[in-house]
Amino acid sequence: MLWGDQDPVLKAPAGCFVTLHALRNHGLRGCVGRIEATQPLVEALRSASKQVLRDPRFADDPVRLEELPLLEIEVSVLSAPRPAATPLDFEPLQHGIHLTIGSRSGCFLPQVAQETGWTREQLLDRLCTEKMGLAPSAWRNPQAHLSVFSVLIVGPEPFDPSAIGPNWKT
Repeated sequence: MLWGDQDPVLKAPAGCFVTLHALRNHGLRGCVGRIEATQPLVEALRSASKQVLRDPRFADDPVRLEELPLLEIEVSVLSAPRPAATPLDFEPLQHGIHLTIGSRSGCFLPQVAQETGWTREQLLDRLCTEKMGLAPSAWRNPQAHLSVFSVLIVGPEPFDPSAIGPNWKT
């Protein structure tokens, strides 16, 4: 039996993200997860924890074993997404957003607004360009659909490399 497998909260389906930041400057070193609650939280956490070390945005500079003590880890547990009436129907400091336009989609956790101070419009503009590869104003398209979710944030905590054991590999 693995840790958490019998805890009812960890057995319940939930979406989650695992984020790594550099301690010295809070620079992002990885953020990976799933919005959909398709598996128990404990499994989603295991998966995201492994995948965050291979965040494709950092393929040229992946997290290294010797870097772990210089990182902090944060876990975001997501509520079930709910449709927003309009793309502007969200509270930037409280809601995560998931925008879908045709076959493209992207999301920002509420921490993005908390850290940047961006307005609703700025968040949507940046989501379109940075995550979806679209024009900044694409969210104004009538076919754009926004879902919102709340987040329970655990951490950030300094990463404890001793917790992973001697056989850790990226």
